[in-house]
Amino acid sequence: MIVLDSSGWIDWLVDGPRADRVGEWLAREDALVPTVVIYEVAKFMLRTRPQTEALAAVARLREYEVVPLDERIAVEAADISLRHDLPMADALIYATAQVHSATLVTADAHLQGLDGVEFIAAEEGLSPATANSPSDQAEVR
Repeated sequence: MIVLDSSGWIDWLVDGPRADRVGEWLAREDALVPTVVIYEVAKFMLRTRPQTEALAAVARLREYEVVPLDERIAVEAADISLRHDLPMADALIYATAQVHSATLVTADAHLQGLDGVEFIAAEEGLSPATANSPSDQAEVR
């Protein structure tokens, strides 16, 4: 079981340069989608794509198990944020993975080394700066 961070989903959805690597993860593992990931992906897609295309891409996330934010995840995320000095969205995504005993797959360097994190360097797969990558111009899957 994995939790894929927002930049990974975006790369996969827009068939960006790291889409194949993300696709490999999705093909071999069940994926959980925290609701905050839906927010981040929707915001990116609505900013960079026509609305119908953006909403269709976001709908693809519902093909996987969506995990709503609940009290347990919120409290765990607050604790994680304080212990590791993480921004709210990253703490929520990491807490979702922790609560569900899933591996967080990310290229975000500030998550590297945390328990249960599979860090992928940008040249290997996910990009921590997908929003600034050439994949911004790619077509949505």
